[in-house]
Amino acid sequence: MFEKFDFNKSIRGIWDKLAEWLDSIILNFPNFILASLVFLFFVMVAKYAAKLFDGILRKKGSQDSIRQITAKVVKVIVILIGFFIALGLLNLDKILTSILAGAGVVGLAIGLALQGTLNNTFSGVILSFLPEIQIGDWVETNGFKGEIMEINLRSIIIKEPDNNYVMIPNSKIIDEPFKNYTRTNRSRVMLDCGVSYSSDLEFVQNLTKETLEDIFPQRGNEEIEFMYQGFGDSSINFVARFWTDVTNSKDILVAKNKAIIAVKKAFDKNNINIPFPIRTIDFSNQLSVNKPNIEP
Repeated sequence: MFEKFDFNKSIRGIWDKLAEWLDSIILNFPNFILASLVFLFFVMVAKYAAKLFDGILRKKGSQDSIRQITAKVVKVIVILIGFFIALGLLNLDKILTSILAGAGVVGLAIGLALQGTLNNTFSGVILSFLPEIQIGDWVETNGFKGEIMEINLRSIIIKEPDNNYVMIPNSKIIDEPFKNYTRTNRSRVMLDCGVSYSSDLEFVQNLTKETLEDIFPQRGNEEIEFMYQGFGDSSINFVARFWTDVTNSKDILVAKNKAIIAVKKAFDKNNINIPFPIRTIDFSNQLSVNKPNIEP
């Protein structure tokens, strides 16, 4: 009913199979060497192709992020071409077909598992080609501000004024608004102040505008604007708006610093008071402090 197990026959079968594999390896060894050389050749070509595209884009004045992304994509494409050619030299066409057939299912599974990562990757590609944001720009976004040091396929890296680095996912930059100080060479700076109620308001207005005009010359249609905002507890408050060269938040602080010093000196010279909070108590009730006469 059952055949008797033949140990020697099994051993011979194993040796025959190993011999077939060995013969196959010996026969395909030249192809393996050739495939390895071809793959290494394409790896080297990918390296030089990436440098070539980087140099071309640099001459055309393309931004750094575009050059970096383009170089990486070109390198990956060339290496994949070499990999598929190497598989063809090894007569692994069937395996290659199976890999490509299963890539769709695997890609779908990976896509579902890595939705956030893929979102950041595509967002990184979009950011790389946006002219409104480039490496070296000073931006403010997601509660952070600083200089953009790097834009990659996962995140952008910002160097804050305190010399700390912040990594923000690309999807956050795409989904949230951001302010770019570097895209415009000049910006308007706001200076808030107040003067005492006894001040000559028209004189204060003219003096402030003249003082700011001396240290911040306006260009073209630019002008210094001065508006009183309201009656405060201790002063009449105003805002002065002027244009100056601004490419980052530090430039705004420097401009405000110069404006405050100049305006304070001008006010002191003309006896204009910038009051600090005070409280005035008005005793309008005429009360007698004498001890009343009490008749017995």
